[in-house]
Amino acid sequence: MYYKDQQPLTKEQIYKRLNNEEDARACKAIDDNACQEVPGNFITLLLSQLFSKFADALLNPKITLPWLMQSLNVPASFIAWLVPIRESGSLLPQLAIAGFIRQLPIRKWVWVIGAILQSLCILAMVGVAFTLEGKLAGYAIIGLLILFSLARGFNSVAAKDVLGKVIPKQQRGNISGLAASIAGFATLTFGLLMWFFSQQKDQNTVIIALALGAIMWVIAAFFYSQINEYKGATDGGENGLLHAFSKLKLLYKDKQFAHFVVTRALLLCSALSAPFYIVLASKQSFEFSLLATFIAVSGFASLVSAPIWGRLSDLSSQRVLVLSAILVTFNGLAVFVIATWYSALLLNWWVMPILYFLLSVAHQGVRLGRKTYLVDMAEGNKRTDYVSVSNTVIGVLLLLLGSIGLLEAFLSTAELILLYSGLGFLGAMSALFLPKTE
Repeated sequence: MYYKDQQPLTKEQIYKRLNNEEDARACKAIDDNACQEVPGNFITLLLSQLFSKFADALLNPKITLPWLMQSLNVPASFIAWLVPIRESGSLLPQLAIAGFIRQLPIRKWVWVIGAILQSLCILAMVGVAFTLEGKLAGYAIIGLLILFSLARGFNSVAAKDVLGKVIPKQQRGNISGLAASIAGFATLTFGLLMWFFSQQKDQNTVIIALALGAIMWVIAAFFYSQINEYKGATDGGENGLLHAFSKLKLLYKDKQFAHFVVTRALLLCSALSAPFYIVLASKQSFEFSLLATFIAVSGFASLVSAPIWGRLSDLSSQRVLVLSAILVTFNGLAVFVIATWYSALLLNWWVMPILYFLLSVAHQGVRLGRKTYLVDMAEGNKRTDYVSVSNTVIGVLLLLLGSIGLLEAFLSTAELILLYSGLGFLGAMSALFLPKTE
C-alpha cells in the first residue's frame, strides 16, 4: 500500500542514517527556509558529488591523460604541464569569477553550466585521440585542458557557496566524505577493469575512460539542477577586475583567513608529490597494468578513508589538517628511506602502490579538512570572497611550488619527495595553530 507521506519519510530516514542524526531538522548556520529542504538537498547533492568525483577520477592528469598523450606520441614536455594546468587553471580566474557569482541570488546554475562545459571538453579530447598525433595532439589536449580548468573554476566557487547555503554546519564534511567514498568504490572498480583490459592489450581503454567521464559530468549536472536552493545575498556583486583584486586585502585584514591560506599552500605537498610516486614506480616497470593498479589504489583509498575524514572534519577540520599533513610527511620520509637505502624493496610490485595508497589517504584528509574549514569559516558573500581569493592565491603558488619538480635535473626522485614532505611538516605545524571554526 502506498502512503502519501511515504517518499518524504524515506528521504528523512536515509538522511538520518547517513548523518547518524536523531533530529534531521537540527540546522546550523543556514536559512530557516533552507532547513526544511535539508534531507532532500543532502541526498541530491550527494548524488551529484558522486558522479562529479567519479568523472574527476577518470580524467586523471597524473595517470589517464599522460597515457593518452603517450599513445598519441606527444612529446614529454607537454605531459609535464598537465598537473599544473589542471590544478592552477581552475584556481587563477576565480577572483574575477566571484564578482559575477555574487550578483546571482541562485548560484546552482553556475555549477551546472560548468559541469556541461567540462563534459564537452572531454568529448573533444576523445575526438583528438581519433584525429591527431604528435605535437598537434599535444597542443589540442593542452588547449582543451585549459578550457576544462576554466569551467572548473566556476564549479569551485559555486559549489562551496551552494553547500554552505543548503547543508548545515557539522554535516558538510560528512556529505563530501560520503561522496568521495562512493566515488572511490567506483574508481576502484574501474581501475580493476582497466587492469583486466590491459592484459587483453586493449589500447582503447583510456578513450573509454574519457567518454565515460564526459557522461558522468552530464549526470552530475542533472542532479545538481534539482537542488532546492533559496535566494541568497547579492550585495557586493560589483563586476570588474579592479573590484575583484580589492578583495585581496582580506589576506592582511583577516588574520584567520591569511593563516588558512598559508596552511593550505603548504599542504599542496600531497598533490604535488603524487606524480613522483608514479615516476619512482615506473622506473621499475612502466606498464599500463601498473598505472591501472595506481588508479585502483587511489579509488580504494577514497573508499575507505573519505567517510572517516568527513566525520572527523565535522568534529574538527583543523585537527584533520594536522593529522593528514603528518601522514604526508612520514609517508614521504618512508619513501625516501626505502629508495635510498633499501632500493631492492622497490622491485616488489606492491611496495609503491601501498605507499601511494597512504599518500592518497592523506590527500583525502587534506582535501576534506581544508574544504570544510573554509566553508565553516564564513557565511554568505564573505564565503564567496574567501573561496575566490584563496583559490586565486593558491593557483599562483601552485605554479611556483610545482616548479620544484624542475629540480629533478639536480635531485633524485626520492629527494624531491622528501622535499615535498618537508613542506607537509611545515603545513602540520601551521595547521596546529589554526583557530577552530566550531
